[in-house]
Amino acid sequence: MTSSFPYSVVLFDLDGTIADSAPGITSTLASTLEQLGLPVPAPAQLLEWVGPPLPDSFTAKVGLTGDALEEAMQIYRKQYLAHGALDSTIFPGMEEVLRRAHEAGIPSSLATSKPERPATLMLDHYGLSRYLDVITGASDDEVRSAKADVVEEALVRLRDRGFDLSRPVLIGDRHHDVEGAAVHDVPTIFVEWGYGSPAEQAGSIAVAADTDELLELLGLGSEASEGSAAAAQTA
Repeated sequence: MTSSFPYSVVLFDLDGTIADSAPGITSTLASTLEQLGLPVPAPAQLLEWVGPPLPDSFTAKVGLTGDALEEAMQIYRKQYLAHGALDSTIFPGMEEVLRRAHEAGIPSSLATSKPERPATLMLDHYGLSRYLDVITGASDDEVRSAKADVVEEALVRLRDRGFDLSRPVLIGDRHHDVEGAAVHDVPTIFVEWGYGSPAEQAGSIAVAADTDELLELLGLGSEASEGSAAAAQTA
């Protein structure tokens, strides 16, 4: 069914790609750092934490390791699941992208460094889970959180469902997406509406300024949709 499209499966990042989840993440981070007695960075600096695996950011940015890191993650997870996950909005047009891919029969999976529980909570809340064949994220303990590991798990789950993995693509907004997908020879379409800087586009195969451009890159633009609809009517 997907042979007429440039990609046989699509992996979607969540934070900064599907959802503007920064408000919930940064407010939970600020609260966590306050509870730990650590300085709270300026909002612009906290925004840099959005996207990469949080354990890595706690280590790189405030030097937490071992038990101190685990304490920070426990505080963060509890607060984010209770309050922060739904302090987010879906980027305009992204529901249509997910819906069109689903209706075109292109298999898709989430591929996020956010743990699967809050990721699923968000997608269910906004009615988007129905458009994804697989929801893949970090493990609850975030042992699996690096983008390369998440992409690998998403591909395994899609393969187990019998989907064609010959032409995969990942949609993301940070260099972690580009680099993590490349480990598994998955190209990345970079979206400009997320949290990444222009420099982070390096290595991507294409850049979408808006969801109309993304639909065209996926072969799901208006002309393709009209053609599919006409074919369905004559079938």
